[in-house]
Amino acid sequence: MIFLVVLAIILIPLFMGISIYNGLVRKKTLMKEGWSSIDVFLKKRNDLIPNLIETVKGYATHEKTLFENVTKSRNMVQNANTVADQSAAENALKNSMMNLFAVSENYPDLKANQNFIELQNELTSMEEEIEMARRYYNGTVTDNNIAVETFPSNIVANMFNFEKGTFFEIKDAAQREPVKVSF
Repeated sequence: MIFLVVLAIILIPLFMGISIYNGLVRKKTLMKEGWSSIDVFLKKRNDLIPNLIETVKGYATHEKTLFENVTKSRNMVQNANTVADQSAAENALKNSMMNLFAVSENYPDLKANQNFIELQNELTSMEEEIEMARRYYNGTVTDNNIAVETFPSNIVANMFNFEKGTFFEIKDAAQREPVKVSF
């Protein structure tokens, strides 16, 4: 009888530890998978941007600084290595792209160009997919961070060096403001 009690005292915490460890590994893997989805969509969008720039260049040849800024921002996104760097680069690219579309408003022929319209629609669709992937990723980060910080899983997380994830969020306050529409 004493043997069974001792065995239970040893096995129950062991199985709990294994279960918690496996849960942490699962959350970490889902977080990596979520980031991978964002990365795929960002690469697709980055491949689309040069085509958009070339279309606009044909109409707005004197907007050299604007094109350079979009290209520079795009390169920042491609070279970002961490979630925080990616987030900052994304903010810069969004600002550049908003400027590009603002300039396109000055060229009625460009706005009527079928290639430009298709590229703009594709970019809009891509942004929606990135937003969905961002929400999924941030959800997996939340689940991971809760598991890493709460008892008793925080004990196992500390033992095996599980770390909190970084949220992929917009830091530019201007981008959080609602869009103003005026007629």
